Amino acid sequence: MGRHSSGTLSPARRRNILQALRRGTVPSDGLDQLAVGLDHLGPVIDDELSSVAAGAGMFKAIRGEYGSGKTFASRWIEQRALEADLAVAEVQISETDTPLHKLETVYRRTTEELRTTASPTRAFRDVLDAWLATVDIDAEAAGRDRDELIEERLSSVAQVAPVFPLALRGYLRAVEEDEAEIADGLAAWLGGQGNVSSTVKRYAGIKGELDKFTATGFLRGLIEILRGAGQAGLLLVLDEVETLQRMRTDTREKSLNALRQWLDEISNDRYPGLYLLITGTTAFFEGGQGIKRLQPLYDRLRVDFSGDPRWDNPRAVQIRLQSFDHERLVEAGCRVRDLFIDGLAESEAARVGATVSDEYVASLAEAVAGELGGRIGVAPRIFLRTVVDVLDRVELHADFDPRVHYRILVRPTKGIMDDPPHRGVSNPDDIEP
Repeated sequence: MGRHSSGTLSPARRRNILQALRRGTVPSDGLDQLAVGLDHLGPVIDDELSSVAAGAGMFKAIRGEYGSGKTFASRWIEQRALEADLAVAEVQISETDTPLHKLETVYRRTTEELRTTASPTRAFRDVLDAWLATVDIDAEAAGRDRDELIEERLSSVAQVAPVFPLALRGYLRAVEEDEAEIADGLAAWLGGQGNVSSTVKRYAGIKGELDKFTATGFLRGLIEILRGAGQAGLLLVLDEVETLQRMRTDTREKSLNALRQWLDEISNDRYPGLYLLITGTTAFFEGGQGIKRLQPLYDRLRVDFSGDPRWDNPRAVQIRLQSFDHERLVEAGCRVRDLFIDGLAESEAARVGATVSDEYVASLAEAVAGELGGRIGVAPRIFLRTVVDVLDRVELHADFDPRVHYRILVRPTKGIMDDPPHRGVSNPDDIEP
């Protein structure tokens, strides 16, 4: 197997990737260095992101079993979106914290998780300020009233959520008058946060809290602000949508209907600049407790996957991921090894690379899969953590020979990884790569 170079990857990014793998989590960036089996999706995803940047709305569903890499694939798409100047937000769907049918909660989580290349965490306030600064510059250049320009640029938003531009003008005034507490409160209110004081609301002439009816307008407002602040659009990832199957019947039905409404609104161009991506298991897309519970939603999302996966259409509304086989597992392990040694001095890189050779990585993959009862599909995250552990030991101890001194400790108990180093995992979701 040829060596996969990490190219110009910075030491900080390399360190962050390896640290994430040590924790058994998916890295937040640098995923192009580790992507295996996704090459065929790249051109299609890039074309769709370009369409969104040009003002289209887009929807995509990633489907795969536990261990097929749905989280990895969605974050790989997030990275491509950031490189295409879109903002991204990843929201975990759950019955208690973020139910899908409560759009006001989904919106709040979106603003909390919003990130851009310039602001890698909690970017909402930065985006807000950048948009208002742009409006200021444009109004002065055109000799126009700033508030009129705000109204003009948010006219489509004002039709469904007139309080959004009203709160924006109040926020801008509070910033100019150096009313920091008021500005903070209005920024929080615009981000969907509750419990904003009545004093703050009176300042801007707004009332009440965000609800599911006005949240639609707020999401459109967010996209308009992003585009006006120099972002090409928004990629919103709704992860673990399959949890709907385990929710109460009324919650599940409301959530499925909310998803159908979103698809219809995107199709009707009501969310220009939005790329909505969901992830779920095959059971969610084909089982009796998933989208089949709502026939109109099933009709919109249905894709025939009866044929050979080699001929799947990546432009379809659903794309399926194949579970890892031994070859993909080994390729991923070798890429991690190459990433690791690229950060070492030449002599150390040669020693570590020779010790953790392609052949050894292949034998390690067999050993991990063997300890998991041959279930390679659930092995990737555990395997990559094991690869990094071996690499660390080889680098730190010159006389460490993994063929002699290393023992795999993964042992499944009732399908759950209970033994060290995986104690405490209680759900297959927790070991998905």
